[in-house]
Amino acid sequence: MSVDSAVAQGREAEVVAGVRPQLFIGGKWRDAEGGKTFTVEDPSTGAVIAEIADASVADGRAALDAAVEAQADWAKTAPRDRGEILRKAFELITERADDLALLMTLEMGKPLSESKAEIAYGAEFFRWFSEEAVRINGRYAVAPNGATRLLTLKQPVGPCLMITPWNFPLAMGTRKIGPAIAAGCTMVVKPAALTPLTMLALADILVEAGLPEGVLNVVATTTTGEVMEPLIRDPRLRKLTFTGSTPVGQKLIEQSAEGILRVSMELGGNAPFLVFEDADLDKAVDGAMLAKMRNIGEACTAANRFIVHESVADAFSQKLAERMGAMTIGRGSEDGVQVGPLVEEKARAKVAELVADAVDSGATVLTGGEIPDGPGYFYPPTVLTGVTADAQVFREEIFGPVAPVFTFSSEEEALRMANDTEYGLVAYAFTQSLDRAIRVYEGLDTGMVGINQGVVSNPAAPFGGVKASGFGREGGDEGIDEYLEVKYVGLAL
Repeated sequence: MSVDSAVAQGREAEVVAGVRPQLFIGGKWRDAEGGKTFTVEDPSTGAVIAEIADASVADGRAALDAAVEAQADWAKTAPRDRGEILRKAFELITERADDLALLMTLEMGKPLSESKAEIAYGAEFFRWFSEEAVRINGRYAVAPNGATRLLTLKQPVGPCLMITPWNFPLAMGTRKIGPAIAAGCTMVVKPAALTPLTMLALADILVEAGLPEGVLNVVATTTTGEVMEPLIRDPRLRKLTFTGSTPVGQKLIEQSAEGILRVSMELGGNAPFLVFEDADLDKAVDGAMLAKMRNIGEACTAANRFIVHESVADAFSQKLAERMGAMTIGRGSEDGVQVGPLVEEKARAKVAELVADAVDSGATVLTGGEIPDGPGYFYPPTVLTGVTADAQVFREEIFGPVAPVFTFSSEEEALRMANDTEYGLVAYAFTQSLDRAIRVYEGLDTGMVGINQGVVSNPAAPFGGVKASGFGREGGDEGIDEYLEVKYVGLAL
């Protein structure tokens, strides 16, 4: 082993060792009931990097107990004080960005450059909502008959349960935690078992920033359904927010009906990426690289179907294949790596299955398409042309670095193809015509649209979808409303 390699491994071990591998309940770090643990792997090697407390049903209940106990006092905390805690946490995250990025790369696999970008993006939710905490406004009006006064105020929903995914271990947490803190809600957070380390590190940062005991509780577990369902059905819980797959979201919504919970769901996607005949192809390819390869394609916002006008499809596909085929694959913590591994073998097997199905249906592989030898869950950037609408990749979320190209001949056909899915999270469209851009973004059945850009996520904008992609919004002015109830007061004179 070289000196540089030894130093790098030493730093990796130091960063992982800095994370408390326990449950965080009521302001205290504690082991799981019975000392049960589970392991966290580095997906680039398959090696175990940490052993984490595995919460039981009793641990989950204790976390909710702590959140309920803390709710009344936290709701009374001055908005400015809540905002200052978020601002301090933003500053701490920013100061420790390098260590947090390395930690994220080790447990999730993405290249360090992408992890650093997520740290910056995720931290911005704390800065944004630190400013929103003091802007929770009500309304005063005179009744139409003049006899009474109409007052409205907004108050915290109450204890919340947050279930976050593995693909953005920090940002999917901060965009739920940020508005909850700003609104005055307490929380139980259940991070994904594949990537719990970043959330545990974030809990430590929030403690340092001054968050009171019991406001945030973190319970990682490998038996999510068993541990979470009793909390969802507990009458003391008032809100459930989940980011993940649509089938799991549907089950959670069913469970939440018993308690009539406030629910927000950010679920699956099948994003169309439309390229019209008048598009600037170089800009379209730049946008495609962002929309497809951000987070190795493991994003609900990732472009899933490239729907390209038949007159420019060949040129676009060749340019995209050249760019994707030239990307450097390797362990995310190594210099120069642009494509890391997928998060686990099951994820890679699913991507390989979708590519094989497309090829069997007549598609051509321009680049990639073969699982490489060696350890880790790597899959190469892949471009497919001649893909037909009966291929699975037209219907199913790929969640990997695969770009299937479909063709269209008219604007109406492009919109029909784009909307021919149960999902409706985000869509992208490239055109130099303002008239067409307006027609297209008005005609797309999605919660978000990117026109001539490949990334739409922004803490200052409302993130969310329609149809089977869920409901509710995270970020923007709308994000804090998910954690507030409106109360009306009629005041007689």
